[in-house]
Amino acid sequence: MSHYAKVSNGIVASEIVAEQDFIESYDDGIPGQWIQTSYNTRGGIHYQPNTNIPSADQSKALRKNYAGIGFTYDSTRDAFIPPKPYNSWLLNEDSCLWESPVPCPNDGKMYNWNEEQLCWVEYGNIKEYHFQ
Repeated sequence: MSHYAKVSNGIVASEIVAEQDFIESYDDGIPGQWIQTSYNTRGGIHYQPNTNIPSADQSKALRKNYAGIGFTYDSTRDAFIPPKPYNSWLLNEDSCLWESPVPCPNDGKMYNWNEEQLCWVEYGNIKEYHFQ
Protein backbone atom coordinates (compact mmCIF):
# COMPACT_ATOMS: atom_id res chain seq x y z
CA MET A 1 0.00 0.00 0.00
CA SER A 2 1.03 3.57 -0.63
CA HIS A 3 0.17 7.01 0.69
CA TYR A 4 -1.65 9.46 -1.58
CA ALA A 5 -2.58 13.11 -1.19
CA LYS A 6 -5.62 14.67 -2.87
CA VAL A 7 -4.45 17.98 -4.34
CA SER A 8 -7.08 20.57 -5.21
CA ASN A 9 -5.97 23.96 -6.57
CA GLY A 10 -2.39 23.22 -5.45
CA ILE A 11 -3.35 22.50 -1.82
CA VAL A 12 -3.50 19.09 -0.13
CA ALA A 13 -7.14 18.54 0.83
CA SER A 14 -6.99 14.95 2.10
CA GLU A 15 -4.78 11.89 2.42
CA ILE A 16 -5.33 8.17 2.03
CA VAL A 17 -3.44 4.88 2.21
CA ALA A 18 -4.46 2.59 -0.63
CA GLU A 19 -3.43 0.50 -3.60
CA GLN A 20 -2.93 2.24 -6.96
CA ASP A 21 -5.90 0.49 -8.59
CA PHE A 22 -8.18 1.70 -5.80
CA ILE A 23 -6.96 5.30 -6.21
CA GLU A 24 -7.67 5.18 -9.94
CA SER A 25 -11.34 4.38 -9.31
CA TYR A 26 -11.91 6.21 -5.99
CA ASP A 27 -14.05 9.35 -6.01
CA ASP A 28 -14.27 11.17 -2.68
CA GLY A 29 -16.22 14.07 -4.13
CA ILE A 30 -13.31 16.47 -3.79
CA PRO A 31 -12.11 17.85 -7.13
CA GLY A 32 -8.42 17.43 -7.80
CA GLN A 33 -5.88 14.74 -8.40
CA TRP A 34 -4.34 12.02 -6.24
CA ILE A 35 -0.54 12.28 -5.97
CA GLN A 36 1.62 9.66 -4.29
CA THR A 37 3.61 10.77 -1.24
CA SER A 38 6.17 8.99 0.92
CA TYR A 39 5.60 8.77 4.67
CA ASN A 40 9.37 8.29 5.15
CA THR A 41 10.53 11.29 3.09
CA ARG A 42 11.50 14.49 4.90
CA GLY A 43 13.46 17.34 3.42
CA GLY A 44 14.19 15.41 0.25
CA ILE A 45 15.74 12.48 2.14
CA HIS A 46 14.17 9.04 2.47
CA TYR A 47 14.57 7.50 5.94
CA GLN A 48 14.29 3.93 7.11
CA PRO A 49 10.81 3.43 8.58
CA ASN A 50 10.35 4.79 12.12
CA THR A 51 13.95 6.07 12.35
CA ASN A 52 16.09 9.09 11.62
CA ILE A 53 18.51 6.92 9.63
CA PRO A 54 18.71 7.76 5.92
CA SER A 55 17.87 4.83 3.63
CA ALA A 56 20.63 3.36 1.51
CA ASP A 57 18.30 3.63 -1.50
CA GLN A 58 17.53 7.34 -1.93
CA SER A 59 15.52 6.64 -5.08
CA LYS A 60 12.64 6.07 -2.64
CA ALA A 61 12.65 9.78 -1.69
CA LEU A 62 9.42 11.13 -3.12
CA ARG A 63 8.34 14.75 -3.60
CA LYS A 64 10.65 16.21 -0.93
CA ASN A 65 8.22 15.84 2.01
CA TYR A 66 5.33 13.73 3.17
CA ALA A 67 2.15 15.59 2.24
CA GLY A 68 0.04 16.98 5.05
CA ILE A 69 -3.38 18.54 4.81
CA GLY A 70 -2.86 22.22 4.01
CA PHE A 71 0.53 21.64 2.35
CA THR A 72 1.14 23.09 -1.10
CA TYR A 73 1.97 20.85 -4.03
CA ASP A 74 4.42 22.63 -6.33
CA SER A 75 4.26 20.84 -9.68
CA THR A 76 7.34 22.65 -11.00
CA ARG A 77 9.46 21.31 -8.14
CA ASP A 78 7.36 18.13 -7.89
CA ALA A 79 7.36 18.74 -4.14
CA PHE A 80 5.04 19.01 -1.17
CA ILE A 81 5.77 22.16 0.84
CA PRO A 82 4.43 22.74 4.37
CA PRO A 83 2.64 25.99 5.21
CA LYS A 84 4.99 28.90 5.85
CA PRO A 85 5.26 29.26 9.64
CA TYR A 86 6.41 32.91 9.73
CA ASN A 87 6.64 35.72 7.17
CA SER A 88 10.40 36.07 7.67
CA TRP A 89 11.24 32.41 6.99
CA LEU A 90 12.72 31.40 3.64
CA LEU A 91 12.15 28.29 1.57
CA ASN A 92 15.15 25.98 1.29
CA GLU A 93 15.07 25.00 -2.39
CA ASP A 94 16.82 21.67 -1.75
CA SER A 95 14.61 20.40 1.08
CA CYS A 96 11.45 22.42 0.34
CA LEU A 97 11.26 23.19 4.06
CA TRP A 98 11.05 26.63 5.64
CA GLU A 99 14.09 27.96 7.50
CA SER A 100 14.44 30.84 9.91
CA PRO A 101 16.63 33.77 8.86
CA VAL A 102 18.73 33.12 11.98
CA PRO A 103 19.83 29.56 12.80
CA CYS A 104 18.41 28.10 16.00
CA PRO A 105 21.06 27.68 18.74
CA ASN A 106 22.23 24.09 19.08
CA ASP A 107 23.07 24.07 22.79
CA GLY A 108 20.59 21.48 24.06
CA LYS A 109 18.11 24.10 25.26
CA MET A 110 14.62 24.62 23.85
CA TYR A 111 13.82 27.75 21.87
CA ASN A 112 10.82 29.39 20.27
CA TRP A 113 10.91 31.76 17.29
CA ASN A 114 10.03 35.40 18.01
CA GLU A 115 8.80 36.89 14.73
CA GLU A 116 8.67 40.48 16.03
CA GLN A 117 12.33 40.46 17.09
CA LEU A 118 13.44 37.97 14.40
CA CYS A 119 15.32 35.86 16.91
CA TRP A 120 15.17 32.66 18.92
CA VAL A 121 14.03 33.00 22.54
CA GLU A 122 14.84 30.36 25.13
CA TYR A 123 11.87 28.75 26.83
CA GLY A 124 11.50 29.79 30.47
CA ASN A 125 11.79 27.31 33.31
CA ILE A 126 8.48 25.53 33.65
CA LYS A 127 7.92 24.75 37.33
CA GLU A 128 4.42 23.33 37.53
CA TYR A 129 1.04 23.91 35.98
CA HIS A 130 -2.17 23.90 37.97
CA PHE A 131 -5.42 23.58 36.07
CA GLN A 132 -8.55 24.81 37.80
